[in-house]
Amino acid sequence: MENATSAFNAAPQSVRRHIAIFGRRNVGKSSLLNALAGQQIAIVSPEAGTTTDPVNRAIELHPMGPCLLIDTAGFDDEGAVGTLRNQRTERVLDQADMALLVTDAVSDYTLESEWLQRLREREIPTVVVLNKCDVLTNAIQEVKRVEAQMGMLPVLVSSTEGKGLDGLRDAMTRLVTDDTPASITGSLASSGDTVLLVMPQDRQAPKGRLILPQVQTIRDLLDKECTVVCCTTDGLKRSLDALREPPRLIITDSQVFPRVRELTPAGTKLTSFSVLMAGVKGDLQVLSHGAHAIDTLTPSSKVLIAEACTHAPLSEDIGREQIPRIIRQRVGEGVQFDICAGKDFPADLTKYDLVIHCGACMFNRRMMLSRIDRAQQQGVPITNYGLALAHLHGINL
Repeated sequence: MENATSAFNAAPQSVRRHIAIFGRRNVGKSSLLNALAGQQIAIVSPEAGTTTDPVNRAIELHPMGPCLLIDTAGFDDEGAVGTLRNQRTERVLDQADMALLVTDAVSDYTLESEWLQRLREREIPTVVVLNKCDVLTNAIQEVKRVEAQMGMLPVLVSSTEGKGLDGLRDAMTRLVTDDTPASITGSLASSGDTVLLVMPQDRQAPKGRLILPQVQTIRDLLDKECTVVCCTTDGLKRSLDALREPPRLIITDSQVFPRVRELTPAGTKLTSFSVLMAGVKGDLQVLSHGAHAIDTLTPSSKVLIAEACTHAPLSEDIGREQIPRIIRQRVGEGVQFDICAGKDFPADLTKYDLVIHCGACMFNRRMMLSRIDRAQQQGVPITNYGLALAHLHGINL
């Protein structure tokens, strides 16, 4: 039987609070990550620039719960390679639910102040950490100097000696906010309802496992004390016939919307896992409105398909093959499609007439909202796979 630690670490990163650690080189960011994690995760060295790429560590911080600590390269890195490292650090801003801005006693806190302002502009809750307090000759004076230059009172910590960690955890806990919807299915299902899930187990599904949105939805429904019935597309009619009464709700994979709609009983609500994820991970209203931009596409339009995960695409991939094929059949063969995957996402979206994003089950909410904000700021409509397919098939959800 799995022990508690291994079971916990198996939880997906997307449901964890992402806490990013920023600061100059050699201020003790990696040491702080190790101290909070209670073990040696990141490489620590007196040589500046040891951390090159973001380092992630899934842990539980009481009383905040499951978190993902992200150690970053120093934002004062220099040279050609330093520029690349700084770009990686910049990208972490898109996913940070909270930030620890770490410094030690330096002559001028201008660079830290600039980063604090950027974090505030993005509305990322931030704790300023004055590290290496064990070597400060006058800690009180240095705290006052940081507050005077940065406009925020720092938390004193010695990550190497473990001092001040309780105070840091308390400061972090006070900043915790959670705007994630309390339920994936919301008002669509209530206690006692029967909900039928249509889950094709095709080549795109990991062998022997369910995909993450399916697992999360099942857990959500069980928490509501619903009766959950699962079937594949081919078994849908058989499952409906076996039920004494029609289900309250059917949740399907977006790829089989038309087949499922044909068999959906009158009075039964129909939605998809991807549509549910639009509400949990992003802004359902914005993404739903973005689907209507499909009607404005022309043969000369350009569309960006954005995937959260970096999977090896197989035949009939929903984003790379199915959606482009359906849109081209409807609009014209001239429509161009670009693909981006993982954390790669263009800074400039203005060359696109529409962005169609996956359900973002591998992202935290902050990451998806940052992409939606970028698209809106540049006047580019954005939707997701499920909403796009529903619109293309004339299904109102």
